[in-house]
Amino acid sequence: MARILAIDYGTRRCGIAVTDPLQIIATPLTTVDALQLRPFLKEYMASEAVERIIIGYPTQLDGKDTHATKPVRDIMRLLKKDFPQIPIEPVDEQYTSKMAAQALVQSGLPKKARQQKALLDSTAATILLQEYLTRMG
Repeated sequence: MARILAIDYGTRRCGIAVTDPLQIIATPLTTVDALQLRPFLKEYMASEAVERIIIGYPTQLDGKDTHATKPVRDIMRLLKKDFPQIPIEPVDEQYTSKMAAQALVQSGLPKKARQQKALLDSTAATILLQEYLTRMG
C-alpha cells in the first residue's frame, strides 16, 4: 500500500503529515514554507509512494467560504496539475488548529515549544489525517 499525505495549507507555512504504508497511523512529517510546498512534494513523492493527498478545506460554520478558502482552492488546482495520477481531496478542517494547540498543551511541552507555529501546523495536519483515517475506517 502507499501512503496518504495530508496538508494543512497556509499562505505562509504548510503542515504536512503522512500515514505509514499500511495507512493505520498518521504522523507529522514536517512544516514547509508555502512557496516550497510544490517542490517539496515533488521531491518527497519521487522517493515515497503516495496514493492520495488530502488538504484541509476551510469553511465557516455555515459552510460558506472564509478568507483562506480561495488560496486552498488555488493550490489544489496546481497540485492536480503536478500530480494528475493522485486524487486530491479537500476535507473539513474546522477546529484542527484548536485541537492541535490543545494536544500540544496536553503533551506536556513547555510553553516556548508550543509557541512554535511550525509544530502547530504539522500537528494540525496530523489531526486532519487521523480524523480522515477514522472516518474511512
